[in-house]
Amino acid sequence: MKLQQLRCVYEVVQNNFNISKAAQSLHTSQPGVSKQIQLLEDEIGIKVFQRNGKRLVGLTEPGHKVIFSITEIMRETKNIKRVSEEYEKTDSGHFTIATTHTQARYKLPKIVEAFVKQYPKINLNIHQGNPTQVTEQIVSGEADLGIATESISLNDKIFCIPCYTWNRCVVMPKGHLLESKDHLTLKDLSTYPLITYDYAFTGSTIVSNVFREANLNPNIMLTAIDADVIKTYVSLNLGVGLIAQMAFDKQKDKDLTSRDVSHLFPTSTTYLGIRKDTFIRQFTHDFIKMFTPQMSDEELRIFLQKRHI
Repeated sequence: MKLQQLRCVYEVVQNNFNISKAAQSLHTSQPGVSKQIQLLEDEIGIKVFQRNGKRLVGLTEPGHKVIFSITEIMRETKNIKRVSEEYEKTDSGHFTIATTHTQARYKLPKIVEAFVKQYPKINLNIHQGNPTQVTEQIVSGEADLGIATESISLNDKIFCIPCYTWNRCVVMPKGHLLESKDHLTLKDLSTYPLITYDYAFTGSTIVSNVFREANLNPNIMLTAIDADVIKTYVSLNLGVGLIAQMAFDKQKDKDLTSRDVSHLFPTSTTYLGIRKDTFIRQFTHDFIKMFTPQMSDEELRIFLQKRHI
């Protein structure tokens, strides 16, 4: 069994069973990938892939178990490379951050600016998605670390560092009836079409739980992962928006007004998450420190040691 055979199987799965695309990713030929897969299947004595003629169309039942093990091997291979690069190329490499739009738009810019100045040779990639997608990218190894709220802290493969807490505000066009109301209630919010994050009403999230416990069914008019999209539709008077407080900018959102609703919802915590078995390079450690300035170097060192407990 050779590492190249495992890579071929892994890339075929990553490329949705398209051998041609897998071959491009591996910088080899399509027949070469097919041969490596066949050699592996012959050696282990089972078929990893389901086939329709010459096309691969899915994984067999044992193939699912094989690809799980191969994925772990590929992840550990990446860790070995990280160790090597840490000692050979201390100031260069690839760094991928998975995060939500709100974090990327409102929290990360200054930190990324400082990081790029300190590590100009690092190839930095920022992938945006909802918290579930961020979690999946951390677990799969597609992202070196992730920054999000809620579901990211629930996966037992991810070690999370609590970074800061935040709450919500309601945004509306200026002159809206809710603007002058003395004390906003959940019932007030339920009276108007609501525009909010697409993950706020999926599963047992804080927002959905609060409305459920109050026996209220809000009128969800539209959802989006992007706070700027939410504000755009609010400005069209299609409803009121429920967004993170940090996403409202008095200077840039001059056509809108906001009302604090932190009395209606518990605070949420934003976490920075990394896989427990990931080797942390120095530049990754420095980025974590930049994002958690409230922690001293010693506190962060002790905190990161807990990953292995």
